[in-house]
Amino acid sequence: MRTQVGIVGGGPAGLVLSHLLDRQGIESVVLELRSRDRLESEVRAGVLEQATVDLLNELGVGRRMEREGAVHHGIELRFDRKGHRIPLSDLTAGREIVLYGQHEVVKDLVEARLAAGGPMIFEAAATSMHDLDTTTPRIRFRRGAYLDLEAGGIRFREDAEEEEELTCDFIAGCDGFFGVSRPSIPERLRTEYERTYPYGWFGVLVEAPPSSEELIYTLHERGFALISTRSAEIQRMYFQCDPKDSTDRWSDEQIWEELQARTETIDSTSLNEGPILEKTIVPMRSFVCDPMQHGRLFLAGDAAHIVTPTGAKGMNLAVRDVRNLAEALAAWYETGKTSLLDSYSDVCVRRAWKAQRFSWWMTSMLHRHPDDDGFQYNLQLAELGYVTSSEAAATSLAENYVGQAFEE
Repeated sequence: MRTQVGIVGGGPAGLVLSHLLDRQGIESVVLELRSRDRLESEVRAGVLEQATVDLLNELGVGRRMEREGAVHHGIELRFDRKGHRIPLSDLTAGREIVLYGQHEVVKDLVEARLAAGGPMIFEAAATSMHDLDTTTPRIRFRRGAYLDLEAGGIRFREDAEEEEELTCDFIAGCDGFFGVSRPSIPERLRTEYERTYPYGWFGVLVEAPPSSEELIYTLHERGFALISTRSAEIQRMYFQCDPKDSTDRWSDEQIWEELQARTETIDSTSLNEGPILEKTIVPMRSFVCDPMQHGRLFLAGDAAHIVTPTGAKGMNLAVRDVRNLAEALAAWYETGKTSLLDSYSDVCVRRAWKAQRFSWWMTSMLHRHPDDDGFQYNLQLAELGYVTSSEAAATSLAENYVGQAFEE
């Protein structure tokens, strides 16, 4: 097989890139490990920055998002049993966020890509990459693959075909943290920065009406909690937990007791309860790979960086990566100039660290530290008090949360 850009990974990064390239008349092939049903059914949270929303609309895949997404103009910081609203739009010249699940974005992107005749190969595992320093890098892959979660690895069906090869001008590695792309950069040439946090998020999907019109971020003596919304009937809620905890240890009654206690206010506002449809534990970690390119391989999204979900940057950061990459590739195909390709990693790594800073700050301000004797907790209360009483501090939070416009 032969194409101009081989894209490994059919998540938001790979799919947005394929649409951006198609708009420039550049051919691509997307290799995705999961089946289409599996890819589209993996429920993921999604807080979309204004720039991400604008780009999806520009690509013609935003109609359902505009119809079903929840537009928010602010968030609430809750501590000392009081709520404090941060008016995001008022502080950022009208910019807003949209709550629309990442899996819903993927559904829209896949449908549009296939409708346009864009080649997507599902259940295809990239096994290795070769000749990255040449003008014809190659991806070896095998169809008939699936992810065995219990075994923790990729497996192949008995009728899986033999290994195939995709020759490209360039390769975009959008296959996440455990994909083959990042390890294809020689270990001696890359530096990986990682931090694992001593807490995780216990997440529940709830069948109930919304408890709030906007997101609620809470710091409580018992730890962090987040109240989010998915639709008029389905809500997503989280509370801080031990990352080694088990969902089986928590009954529905215990979960509601914990969420109600952490979000209680002095006016006795309570959450709307309902059947709990799903329970998960999300570990918390941060990761950056530098550089994000090697030869004609370019990393994007979780293959290159992971941020804690507190700052709502993950998918938005991936979209910014591929927008830069698409612009750089378009310039190369049009003029032969390599300046944007050469600077891709520097630009994206610098942006990734800015996102890490904000996500780390939000995480540190809102989570109880296991070894804290009270000193850190009182510093956190002081920080929250400053953020909610100073327009300058609130504006800084708002600007980071809604995101800046795309860089030219």
